[in-house]
Amino acid sequence: MSSASCAAVIRGVEKHYPDFTLGPVDLTVPKGCIVGLVGENGAGKTTLLKLLTGVNPADAGSIELLGSSPHTPAGRGDLGAVFDDAYFYESLTAKQIGKSMAGIFGSRWDSGEYRQLLKQFGLDEGKPVKAYSRGMRMKLSLATALAHHPRLLVLDEATSGLDPVVRGEMLDLFLDFIQDEDHSILISSHITGDLEQVADSIAYLHQGKLLFQEEKDVLLSKYGILRCGAGDLAALPGECIVHTRRTDFGCETLVKGREEVLRLLPGAVCDPASIDDIMRFTSGRDKQ
Repeated sequence: MSSASCAAVIRGVEKHYPDFTLGPVDLTVPKGCIVGLVGENGAGKTTLLKLLTGVNPADAGSIELLGSSPHTPAGRGDLGAVFDDAYFYESLTAKQIGKSMAGIFGSRWDSGEYRQLLKQFGLDEGKPVKAYSRGMRMKLSLATALAHHPRLLVLDEATSGLDPVVRGEMLDLFLDFIQDEDHSILISSHITGDLEQVADSIAYLHQGKLLFQEEKDVLLSKYGILRCGAGDLAALPGECIVHTRRTDFGCETLVKGREEVLRLLPGAVCDPASIDDIMRFTSGRDKQ
């Protein structure tokens, strides 16, 4: 995929800490798409997003952001970011925050859009941030990320702490955002069911390494959960088997190449695997 067709291109990016290493990571965010970033706690998701947005510098590799760099005014102006751990001063009101954002973004800041988003999210612009719940603070962050009309949204657990109804509203908003084919979203989330609803592709970060980035529909059709006896399992080629859990009742196995498994074991129970299943079995494999 050419860089011209991508909102973000990450090549060989690394970040080193005394107790953790991220990368090298290669990841792309195509224009007009939602990429879901998944991984266990401590996998490096927030670290990667902060490198992409220029919050922290990478130790190696390159990052291209909408044909520019996250460290240039053009790149930052086209970017809207929401981080799980980034909140505003608690004494400020949403109205005061809007005025501050107008000073930062200048002519790109759309005060009318910001007020509309506050109304849509049910936020009182006169209340201080300290009076907001966690979910309300996340919605305030999202309003500030959208009100300067970015082309790329980078969201770190943006639906976390929201009730199912509001989460549904957020997901609809994300889908509306990418109706403009020049818009894109990279979103990390532990709520993988949300990503199964809206993401076009899934990138799986595990222990600092990107294990894969695949189209969601292809991914979910490729993996399966096979339930069978040890004898049937032995009939499968090794490359089909990701990890097996053995119980008193048989084997439960994450397999890759579900259609091939069903061909080799006609009549076997091999249900489609969810993103949660893929993460759970991969983690179990590495703990052995």
